[in-house]
Amino acid sequence: MSAKHPFHLVDPSPWPLFASWAALFMVCGGVMYMHGYEHGGLVLSMGFSMVLYSMVVWWRDVIREGTFQGLHTKQVQTGLRYGMILFIVSEIMFFVAFFWAFFHSSLSPTVDIGCVWPPKGIEAMNPWDIPLLNTMLLLTSGASVTWAHHAILAGKQREGVTALVYTVVLAAIFTGFQAYEYFEAPFTISDGVYGSTFYLATGFHGFHVIVGTLFLTVCTYRLAKGHYTGGHHVGFESAAWYWHMVDVVWLFLFVCIYYWGGA
Repeated sequence: MSAKHPFHLVDPSPWPLFASWAALFMVCGGVMYMHGYEHGGLVLSMGFSMVLYSMVVWWRDVIREGTFQGLHTKQVQTGLRYGMILFIVSEIMFFVAFFWAFFHSSLSPTVDIGCVWPPKGIEAMNPWDIPLLNTMLLLTSGASVTWAHHAILAGKQREGVTALVYTVVLAAIFTGFQAYEYFEAPFTISDGVYGSTFYLATGFHGFHVIVGTLFLTVCTYRLAKGHYTGGHHVGFESAAWYWHMVDVVWLFLFVCIYYWGGA
């Protein structure tokens, strides 16, 4: 019997419960590992592997529902877009916390750090070196992902795949340069409030870059397989919005933490 409404009633799935247990194992394992408990690393690795597996199989089912079963109607796509927007807003609030901590300490440095910012004994990084290069890489990747979006809308599949490949390569180069920057940094995360705020903000941004890179890699594969059309590409739209969020957050990091915070 055909449905009398345009919404998708999700079939029973084991993955929400499985993902919940996986997250519990990963968190407990992380706490055990950081406190030196026996087998803590094993529990952490098992939980992390379970989380990755649940992500793969759960999103696989969503892709099947939307691509092959045709269950993602216009109304369902609208709901998915709203969900992604709310998720991005929550990610922005996540980074607001780090910027709040940074400005709380930098605008009114206490006597404990010499009443100056950067604190005494901290050699800040040169913003016009790797940070500027990474800024150019991310801005270029933002342009190429927009190029891919326009190619999908125009029905130019091969051109869209090419643009996404460029985006993924630029993202990988960005991650490589950030890893090199961390390796050569003159301070560590344990060097007071400067080190902790710097590495938490830039490190979590780097983690988001890696997640976005994986997101776009999957989109590249799906586009090459013909999963996207001009009127049905919510998965790619979500990845593109996420990537633009990563770009904008990096611009704030560059201006506030690298340039102003190191001046």
